[in-house]
Amino acid sequence: MNPFAFIDYITWWTAICFIAGFALVIFEMFSPGFGAPGITGIILLVLGIVFTARSLLDALVILLIILAILAIALSLVLHSAARGRLSRALVLTDSLESQSGYIGTEDLEYFLGKEGTTITILRPSGTADFDGVRLDVVSEGDFIPIGTKVKIIKVEGRKIVVRPIK
Repeated sequence: MNPFAFIDYITWWTAICFIAGFALVIFEMFSPGFGAPGITGIILLVLGIVFTARSLLDALVILLIILAILAIALSLVLHSAARGRLSRALVLTDSLESQSGYIGTEDLEYFLGKEGTTITILRPSGTADFDGVRLDVVSEGDFIPIGTKVKIIKVEGRKIVVRPIK
C-alpha cells in the first residue's frame, strides 16, 4: 500500500486549506501575539487533513508531513530571532541615555547644589523640601532640626546627602 495515496484526493480547496493554514501558523511564529492567526491556521490544517485523508494511515502521514514542515519553519524562526531581522523587530536596542537628555527616576544628579528646608528632623535621615519637591535625604552630620535650611552636597543613586546652611 502506498503511504502517499492521499495525494490523489487533494482538491483545490483542501490545497487552499493547507496553504492558508501553513501561512497563518508561520505568520504566528514570526509575530507572536494574540494567537488568532495560529489557531485559525491549525484549524485549517486539521480541516485539510480531515477532507484529504481516506484512512487513519493517510491522516498520520499527512500529520507527520505537516509537523515536519512546521518544525523546519520553527527552526528558521529561531535562527532569525537569534541573528536576523526578527531580532531587530522583537529586541529593543534603543537605550535612554543622559547624553540624549533622558533623566531616569534614579538619576537625581540635577538636584546637586540645590537649597531647601527640612520638613522633618534629620537624625540623620528625613525629608526636605526643594522648590516644592519633597525628597528623602540624609544629613552629613548627626542631627538637623525641622525648618533648617539645607544644601544638597552629594547624590549617590537615590541617596541624597545634605548639609545645613550657616
